[in-house]
Amino acid sequence: MSEARIDKWLWAARIFKTRSIAADACKNGRVTLNGSNVKPSRMVKEGEVISVKKPPIVYSFKILKAIEQRVGAKLVPEIYENVTDPKQYEILQMSRISGFVDRAHGTGRPTKKERRALDAFIDPITFGFDEEE
Repeated sequence: MSEARIDKWLWAARIFKTRSIAADACKNGRVTLNGSNVKPSRMVKEGEVISVKKPPIVYSFKILKAIEQRVGAKLVPEIYENVTDPKQYEILQMSRISGFVDRAHGTGRPTKKERRALDAFIDPITFGFDEEE
């Protein structure tokens, strides 16, 4: 069974565009392995489940092959299996639909109050709303 550094694996599997972005995500607690935060140097094995938070949703991937060399996009299905909860994709679709529906074209950026309202809608857990409701 082979092993690979998690930051290299995230980059090689094309989850992040660069290895430094993958390492920053690990350092900032956006990457978890089996439910616990990891450092960029953590070694991963085949069969482990990685969760990556890319707002507004959390993606989950099961490692099929531990690699450290970047592969072509056509080979990605051999590297990992996407096991993300379908509810996460519903949240993503809702955020795309609701983005700037109420904003007229040309009115500029949202105000601070509007931005907070958008953030509360996109990520209700952060603002104390229950996910189950």
